[in-house]
Amino acid sequence: MSSKATDVQSETQRTQTSPQGVLYVVSSPSGGGKGTLIRRVLEVVPDLSYSVSYTTRAPRNGEVNGREYFFVDRQRFEEMVAAGDFLEWANVHGHLYGTARSQVTREVAAGTDIILEVDVQGAASVKELDGLDSVSIFILPPSLETLKERLLARGTDSQEQLDVRLRKAPEELSQYVSFDYIIFNDQIDRAAAQLAAIVSAERARRARQEPLIRDVIEKFKAN
Repeated sequence: MSSKATDVQSETQRTQTSPQGVLYVVSSPSGGGKGTLIRRVLEVVPDLSYSVSYTTRAPRNGEVNGREYFFVDRQRFEEMVAAGDFLEWANVHGHLYGTARSQVTREVAAGTDIILEVDVQGAASVKELDGLDSVSIFILPPSLETLKERLLARGTDSQEQLDVRLRKAPEELSQYVSFDYIIFNDQIDRAAAQLAAIVSAERARRARQEPLIRDVIEKFKAN
């Protein structure tokens, strides 16, 4: 691990003091690069878990069931919806995506921060939920052409699917105003460092460190 990554890790470790975990909601249009940035951050930020969502779409090259997603058929997904198993779910470009309620609530209650990768519909749904300490982050691609290049490089969409994603991108981009942070993803190293820095800064908020602060102050008084 590089010294820079170690510095990020150490700083983030020192500020992980909240009794309840924080939910970091990361969103972008398809091809915006959120998955790549999240993977980078998970490598260097300690005490940060990843919420594995469920989806009805087929796995892409290199994706593993239970790592990137839980891949299920539509019938199973709809059964989970009916059972209330999802914290949020949405139909995105014809495929269903959902966040497992059990994983998020369990890890947040245990004090573990968790990062959630969702589309803009899912981010809006999470924001409406009560009782969750969440931080929303929007990944902004530098141009429509870059977005198109990334989707083409992925090589998983038909021309029709590609056209739908690109046609909906401007509407999805307009939702940036609903997010707490915006990361301009024109350079991956810088963007990943910004995402890690957001986690570190949020962990350092006074409100999240009150138990530690009060304990330190009491020790000062005792002396």
